[in-house]
Amino acid sequence: MGRTWIAALACAALLAGCGQSRLNPFNWFGGSTETVTLDTGRVVAVETRPLVEQVAALDIARKPGGAILTATGLPPVQGFWNGALVPVGDAADGRLDFEFRIEPPLQPTRVSTAVSREVIVGIFLTDRQLAGVSEIRVSGARNARAVRR
Repeated sequence: MGRTWIAALACAALLAGCGQSRLNPFNWFGGSTETVTLDTGRVVAVETRPLVEQVAALDIARKPGGAILTATGLPPVQGFWNGALVPVGDAADGRLDFEFRIEPPLQPTRVSTAVSREVIVGIFLTDRQLAGVSEIRVSGARNARAVRR
């Protein structure tokens, strides 16, 4: 027990001797400095994906804590990918608006059947996001679909 105390005191004395050096673990991250922040407002990401050509179906399923909004899009050819429902603005007048955005194929592809071109995307909306909302609208390039409570 005595040796443990002696070793602990020796380590403490050694660290105290390090003072402001980089060997002292209390100095590894340095002190804080004041920085100036600019209030530029809201940062908005630029969406480069085009709208899906047609929104073929729209469905909402209630789940604990919110709802799952599912949209089926129909692009003009096969190979479209990375689809998403992108929120447009805030909920205004009890309506949530989304755009169905999707990446085009990297190489030319065939048209084929409508079923083979379908792209299904979804998003979970919390009860808080749905509070006061009576209509949800999803827009494509040629049409839009809406679900109401």
